[in-house]
Amino acid sequence: MAKIHKCAWATDDPLLEEYHDTEWGVPLYDDRKLFEFIVLDGMQAGLSWLTILRKRENFARAFDNYDPAKIARYSAAKKRRLLQNAGIIRNRLKIGAAIDNAQAYLNLVNERGNFHEYIWSFVDGAPRINRFKAMDDIPTETAESQAMSKDLKQRGFRFVGPTICYAFMQAAGLVNDHVVSCFRHREVQHGR
Repeated sequence: MAKIHKCAWATDDPLLEEYHDTEWGVPLYDDRKLFEFIVLDGMQAGLSWLTILRKRENFARAFDNYDPAKIARYSAAKKRRLLQNAGIIRNRLKIGAAIDNAQAYLNLVNERGNFHEYIWSFVDGAPRINRFKAMDDIPTETAESQAMSKDLKQRGFRFVGPTICYAFMQAAGLVNDHVVSCFRHREVQHGR
């Protein structure tokens, strides 16, 4: 049986493998899911993605399944409960940013009608298909992620630096950064 090749970062843990094999890099147009990725990528800052994946279900419960309207109205008491929740990342700045980002998200959607068209505008509405041969070839930020970061920050989003925005773009399929030898490189081009 032929060996299936995949991105090197996704071979050490079953949770990473599942995420890589089914979700990472697939073009995403669902506003709620895109908002979830903004929250999770902000929570990841300085941590491994595996740490976030292990806590993903806890985040969903703690943050009302990423309902921006609910999150935007979180009280001081709710913030305190989140800071005491051992199932999530208990970082005051990151939790505050998730709440601020929900408010900024609602403002953006009120202005633009939806979130996905705004996000996809940074890549002219179509995924960028990269052809990297090795993980070391993949950048940590690009001109597009820098532009996204700058615009999101001007709109009141936090924890959305260019590197976080690029990780978000990779996760949400705005760029296909599966290495060319990975079996998923071709599949995600076809939205699978």
